[in-house]
Amino acid sequence: MVKKQTAGRDALGEFAPKFAELNDDVLFGEVWSREAQMSARDRSLITCSALMAQGLFPQLEAHMKMAKQNGVTKDEMVELITQLAFYTGWPKAWSAFGLAKEIFKA
Repeated sequence: MVKKQTAGRDALGEFAPKFAELNDDVLFGEVWSREAQMSARDRSLITCSALMAQGLFPQLEAHMKMAKQNGVTKDEMVELITQLAFYTGWPKAWSAFGLAKEIFKA
């Protein structure tokens, strides 16, 4: 089960309350909780792929941490980055490996 998300409200609740609500309640509340349709683990793999492809490394770092909590292993993350290196660009892979190395260290 996906943990209740409060990052939107924590970061933007006073500044952009509607965006924070949509982030926490719709994206993470309604979409991520649809585990009968797709596991949180698989959603994490897809999300990390999309963020790496776009070079959105601050968000990728947060989602790699979530992926680890959702059961994605170091070996799976290494394979994901290696596969995507050829489609998204070698420099993005190097950057993603830097994050993964820290997050998945023993």
